[in-house]
Amino acid sequence: MFEQDYVMRLIKEMVRAILKLLFGIDSESPTAELVEDKKEKETLENLLDMIDAGQINEAENRLYDLISDTDTDSLKITLLFYSYLNDKTDEFLEGNDFSREEIKLGMKNVVDVFGLSSIATMFLTDL
Repeated sequence: MFEQDYVMRLIKEMVRAILKLLFGIDSESPTAELVEDKKEKETLENLLDMIDAGQINEAENRLYDLISDTDTDSLKITLLFYSYLNDKTDEFLEGNDFSREEIKLGMKNVVDVFGLSSIATMFLTDL
């Protein structure tokens, strides 16, 4: 239990740090409201609805289809996606065939795509 809480906090702080450094956004609880483009906001909201419906793996697959290493807006969507997912309980995640470890790995993969692996190393090493 304690380890899962620790992982949750580290993921949350990593998302906050990247949003602050790259986008100048300082938010305690980042939400879809941070996305300004109407189409991208709709895309994110659809992904979040899929999470709520228990379709986490499908939503993550769809997210990976959207990621472009040259588009910082897709990074913002990805960070908000994992932040939202990270706020779910362990019971919800496990009940929908997902885990906190998968959130951590997804975050690592995404920051690697965007050349930000040093940030992931700072926050997620030895977890």
